[in-house]
Amino acid sequence: MGSSRNVPHKVMQDEITPLLPIKAEEDAVHEFDGASFSGAVFNLSTTIVGAGIMALPASIKMLGLIPGILMIILVALLTETSIDMLVRCSHQGKITSYGWLMGDTFGQWGRIALQASVVINNVGVLIVYMIIIGDVLSGTSSTGVHHSGVLEGWFGPHMWNSRPIVLLATTLLVFAPLVSFKRLDSLRYTSALSVALAVVFVVITAGVAIVRLIQGTVEIPKLFPEIDGVSSVWKLFTAVPVLVTAYICHYNVHSIDNELEDKTQIKPIVQTSLGLCSSVYIATSFFAYLLFGEATLADVLANFDSDLRIPLSSAFNDIVRVSYVVHIMLVFPIVFFALRLNLDGLLFPTARHISGDNKRFTIITISLIAVIYLAAIFIPSIWDAFQFTGATAAVLIGFIFPAMIILRDPYGVSTKRDKVLAVTMIVLAVVSNCVALYSDAFNIFYRKQEA
Repeated sequence: MGSSRNVPHKVMQDEITPLLPIKAEEDAVHEFDGASFSGAVFNLSTTIVGAGIMALPASIKMLGLIPGILMIILVALLTETSIDMLVRCSHQGKITSYGWLMGDTFGQWGRIALQASVVINNVGVLIVYMIIIGDVLSGTSSTGVHHSGVLEGWFGPHMWNSRPIVLLATTLLVFAPLVSFKRLDSLRYTSALSVALAVVFVVITAGVAIVRLIQGTVEIPKLFPEIDGVSSVWKLFTAVPVLVTAYICHYNVHSIDNELEDKTQIKPIVQTSLGLCSSVYIATSFFAYLLFGEATLADVLANFDSDLRIPLSSAFNDIVRVSYVVHIMLVFPIVFFALRLNLDGLLFPTARHISGDNKRFTIITISLIAVIYLAAIFIPSIWDAFQFTGATAAVLIGFIFPAMIILRDPYGVSTKRDKVLAVTMIVLAVVSNCVALYSDAFNIFYRKQEA
């Protein structure tokens, strides 16, 4: 513990503030004398509702409607507990970032472990974003059946609207300009628009499902999972990492907390935000599963190429898909920002802040974008990408690290109840994710054999 105390305060903070560089934080505070309650809820909700929402209907299909919805609520409650643990320790120790808290509790290796986890998690999330953009704009054949993309539907299949070309164009024309901003503050308008577009998706999906319910043209969804033998029980666990990934926002909590004048507001902000996101998740999973039943794909957006059996079906399909793809394009730079900052902190822990070094900024940005682009072309399905990041880095950031901090208790804030909860969280996280990783590896191996 002593080792991290020797690092000068300013360097430590510059090096490991996970999301906002110090400069942007100061500016943000001067600009509006402390963030508003609604603004903070909005920012946190943007961090939570990313691409996880697209894989949730497939989780509900696997778990059945009732266990699936209960799991969404359970993971939300566990997330609230783990964020509360982080916030209480940080307030007590007057600490302004997750990385600094890990460094203070476990020394240099604690900080490195957190930064590496954020890098792995965010690379995984951004690959998923790119895969979804490819699925929607140029189609997907990951299940063996081809689902045509929006551009394919409009213009027919061509070389120029094939997956590699479409993703390359998106990378150069959309992501390159957005990720070249040095301050998160510059992205606040795109952030607001991205939430509005996510709501459009939920409203249309719900509307179509309700119309079909009234018409009586939906299948009755299965309430509980179908279990036939041990392998199907193992398979249920693969839904856990997807649910965990859907709630990871921990690396952004400190930057929101730092902008509040009244520190007691962070608890209700987190609760409101998680309540809002859980409602969106439950509504989306319920209505999308109702709409597509057993045909629900790992990326439910790809389902929106079929006839919805309502008037103007193809127009609704296109609106849903295009609005969500634009939403993802706008969330991409926010996740990328944290990724670049943490990777830089890992590679150059003692160098000055990345925003002050153009050469380093450019090299890291271009390298990361290239890796994400190539991975998105070679990884076929978002389920595979989510499984890996969800079962490793996301669980560490969201549950295991906060629980370890509470057990180490460097600031004397944890009660007996906290410690029991912390141990429970670690056991649940480790067991369910080991099973999920085993099951995934088994499924991938099995698919290879079948092929």
